[in-house]
Parts: sequence; C-alpha cells; structure tokens
Amino acid sequence: MIQRIVLGVVMIVLMVSSGTGTFIYLGSRTSHIAELPQKPTAATPRAQAVRLPGTLYIAQAGAIYSLTAGRFRQLTTEAGWMQPSLYPDQSRLLVVRRLRAYSDAYIMSRFGVVQKRLTNNSAPPRSYDTGANHWVFYPRLGRDGRVYLSYDEPKAGYAVVFSIWSMSPTSNIKQGKLWTNADDYTGGDVQPIPVRTGIIYTKYSYGSNNRLTGQLYYLPSPYVRGRPASGWGTALTAEGEDCRSPQVSPSGTQVAMICTYQKQESFLVIASWNGKKLGTRQKIISNQMVAQPTWAPDGSGIAYLAPGTGNGPFQLWFLPSAGYTAQPSPTPNYGPIVTPSPVLPTKPVQITTNNGFDATSPMAWAN
Repeated sequence: MIQRIVLGVVMIVLMVSSGTGTFIYLGSRTSHIAELPQKPTAATPRAQAVRLPGTLYIAQAGAIYSLTAGRFRQLTTEAGWMQPSLYPDQSRLLVVRRLRAYSDAYIMSRFGVVQKRLTNNSAPPRSYDTGANHWVFYPRLGRDGRVYLSYDEPKAGYAVVFSIWSMSPTSNIKQGKLWTNADDYTGGDVQPIPVRTGIIYTKYSYGSNNRLTGQLYYLPSPYVRGRPASGWGTALTAEGEDCRSPQVSPSGTQVAMICTYQKQESFLVIASWNGKKLGTRQKIISNQMVAQPTWAPDGSGIAYLAPGTGNGPFQLWFLPSAGYTAQPSPTPNYGPIVTPSPVLPTKPVQITTNNGFDATSPMAWAN
C-alpha cells in the first residue's frame, strides 16, 4: 500500500515537472510577431547593435522620438505627430500633425517644442462641409528659405488630390506657389525634395497597363497657368520601376529610393545624380519590405524601416556604406590609378526588435 502511494506521488511530480518543462519549451519557440509593439523608450537598441552617429528623428503611434547615442527620447505626446524633416542648417524641424479630418505643418525645435503653426487647415467653426478641411504632408525647407509640401489644392469638394506647393514660413499657404499639376483620382504628387535648382518629387498616375504607379520627376521651376506640361517636369524613373520616397545623399551626388517594379515587393535602390538626371540603378536590398531610406549625415550608411520578421511591424535597420560602395584598391604598378573592388557583402543591422515605427513617415537625421 505504501509503495503504491509513493509511486503515485512520484508520478504526479513527474507529470507536473514534465508539463512545466514542455510549457516553457513551447513558449520559447512561440512567434512574437503578434505581440504589441513597445514604445522605443521601453525597448532601447540591443547592446550588440551598431550605435548610429548623430541624432535620428523617427515617428511611432503619433509621437516623434529622437535616437542619440543608442538611446531613444520621446519628444512629443502621441497626438498625431509625424514626418519630421530638418532645416538645412539642422537648427529646427518641420513636422506634420495629422488629426481625424485634416492635418497641419508646424515648426518645432529639435527638443519637441512647437514654435509655429504654418498652416490652418481645419474647417471653419460650425461647418458641415467636409471639403472645407484640408490636408498637408511631407514638408521640407529648401535652401531658398521656402517650405515645400504636398497640399490638397486645387480640389473639388471632398476629393483629395495632392499637388506640390511652396510657401514662405512667414506667410499663409494661400499666398504660396503651385508647383505641380497632379492627375485626378491618383493620390497626386507627394514627397518633394528641394535640390539646388528645383525639386525632385513622386508623381502617382495610371500607366499604360492601367495600374497606379509612382515615378520620380525633376521639376526646375513652378507650374505656369495655361501650360499644363510645366507642372510635370522630367521623368527620372520609368513607369515599370514604380519608384517613390526619394532621398538625396549629403554629398548631393546620389539618390536613394524605393522601387517595387510593379510587384508586391519593395527594394532599396541607389542611383547617381548629376543635378538633372539619375544614373545607373543599383539594387541594394531585395529581400525585405523596405521603407523610408535615410542617409547618415556623415556618409556612414543608410537607415531604413522594414519588418523584423515576416509580417511583423516595421523596425529600424542600418546598412553600412560598405554594403553599397565599391572600395578602391591600389593596382600592382604602384601608380596613381586605382581600380574599384566589388561591393563587399555587408549585411544590414537590425537596430530595434519590437517597436513598430510609422512606415509612412520619413525619418530625419542630424549630425
């Protein structure tokens, strides 16, 4: 009888211990894709990750964060803030605040203090006309002192088609200049990037196969009324490349962009830039869903957003410059001529693991 009791106790202990062990093991093998993203301040970059130079500004869940020396700091509340961009002298930020029915552009200090509201796009009080609200996105300050942005004028009622405008930071957008002539029912023209003369921007249109695609365009001067072609400019990419999100390198000689080639994919592509045309394309990353490439101000690499695993939320990644730059090596004759060696097979570094950043919001990177 005693032996049976002892045997029963032993069996119970074995079942409990084995069940607990099995539960722990299976838990360690469970995917974490479905976990809710954490705030960047609650999940700092891994110790083994590359420490990025300067300060990176990034958006998550309606708040803007800065990343400096491996630490995130929350600069704003979670109140619709997104799309930070730097002044050319890096003294301040331009940002967007998106609300339920409209959005506005603001000037903000690099520490998150709002200094000025540039637009006032809410409908008049007691207005029931949804078309009286307006939307603005992707503000950028050019070296000419003007703010370039995507604005939903001209429009008919509630139909929103974005065109590129420029305005003075000291005036009203109604006094601004219309730069592009957007196609109806496409979403329009977005992501203006001021360059030395004119702008690079993304134009969406229905191409020859009746598919909505993006193309990069270069436009040297504003739209001239009565001349529709003046609001387009020169196409920098082909319809079949389906490119968007242009970013000019700190040296002004390269452009990073996202191209899908009309597939359910998203590649990081780089091309040389001579001020008017793009050179040969260099496909850098083709095995991730890449978004928002951003050049390091010191030329050390490119930051971008992509899912950490499968269909997970977008994380911060960094590709060192060795991953896309051919390194010169001296020739055996010891002469002044150098020949480029092949690009080294450098892999991107995942900086965050469970943050879920806003993949529609460009990042900004200061020294």
